[in-house]
Amino acid sequence: MAVTIRDIARATGYSIGTVSRALKNQDGLTDRTRERICAVAREMGYDFAKLREGDVRRIAFLLHRQHNTQSASPFYLPVLHGAEDACRKRGIALSFVVVGPAEPVLDLVRLHQPDALLCAGFFEPELVAALRDTGKPMVLLDMRLPGYRSVNPDHALGGYLATRHLIRQGRRRIAMLTGPLAHHSILERYRGFRKALFEARMLADPDLEVQLPSIGNSLDNVRQAVDALLARQPRPDALFCYNDSTALAAMRHCLERGLKIPHDIAIVGFDDISAASSAIPPLSSVQIDKDLLGRMGVESLLEKADSGSLEQTLAVQLVVRESSNDD
Repeated sequence: MAVTIRDIARATGYSIGTVSRALKNQDGLTDRTRERICAVAREMGYDFAKLREGDVRRIAFLLHRQHNTQSASPFYLPVLHGAEDACRKRGIALSFVVVGPAEPVLDLVRLHQPDALLCAGFFEPELVAALRDTGKPMVLLDMRLPGYRSVNPDHALGGYLATRHLIRQGRRRIAMLTGPLAHHSILERYRGFRKALFEARMLADPDLEVQLPSIGNSLDNVRQAVDALLARQPRPDALFCYNDSTALAAMRHCLERGLKIPHDIAIVGFDDISAASSAIPPLSSVQIDKDLLGRMGVESLLEKADSGSLEQTLAVQLVVRESSNDD
């Protein structure tokens, strides 16, 4: 039988109103009272998902452990800041939780007592399903799965714009460095790359498409991939990278090899992190409003389940800088 607020009130000796305020994290109670009531509720197996929509007072921002890296932080940190700003304006507490498939994810979530979940970046489908089974409202950020509410940048358009720009610059042997295509965002960027080649009636060359390993030293992986591309004859004259961290590493290595950028090889990245504009030469990149992405995620979480679109798309734009522009 499901545990009710009345059952918790009987077990703790508090009134039903007091128990209700504690479970909803409302004002008017001491921390000690709130913690005792919530602890008893958890011990009794109370389903916190029973809280009515509109009573979201705590949101957990979940990031997969594989994204909690120096290279991924310039993208996800502004997304987190955007979500935090949206929560602050609405009086909602936001907690940051790094999770992985080998960890007690549900225990970590319970520790933060969220009313709703914001999942940023790639998560294994099994992990998403386990989180959905908590019954809490959930939105995926920068990831898409059928049947789930999500907010995504227009990755395919970004890949298309980047590649079309290189084609219009007169580049004819365009290579791409990509990551794991199991990631929705990376696969969509790759599809945009292929679409631009197709529209330009340029044959895609599988030898110029390199998927970087997900294990090992990321910088070494980029260097080895770039060396393999530069060893091809004829050599590629342009490089589209699936994110800026990869593009910046590739550009540094090309410069170390004595190549002139963009004369010998034009380079475009994706995400437009802060380091892109300050690089030498400045890196062309597809710009994503990362702060807005985080805010849209919170707004989607607060929508009623039967309102709004299940999937929302955030517009992107190409920012052209010296790394790909000869003019």
